[in-house]
Amino acid sequence: MAAFQRDIEAFERRNTQVLGVSADDLETHGRFAESLNLTFPLLVDPDGKIQALYGPGRIAFLIDKEGVIRAIHKGMPDNQRILGKIDEIFH
Repeated sequence: MAAFQRDIEAFERRNTQVLGVSADDLETHGRFAESLNLTFPLLVDPDGKIQALYGPGRIAFLIDKEGVIRAIHKGMPDNQRILGKIDEIFH
């Protein structure tokens, strides 16, 4: 999450919403977000429904406004690669 926060302005300039998702409760999310000074939303997935749809682990999905997954990046985020993919797909 810290990697996304470091480049949040680059994502915002591309009109891209960054979201974090985990099964942690709201209080835990709050502490985590505060500890990293996160400015983007963290979604609570206590029942694992989102993970069931998209898979567990560190995965970044580029989803267009119609809800179509346009690209998937697994593992630690490589923001320059992700930002390049956003430019390629959406601009």
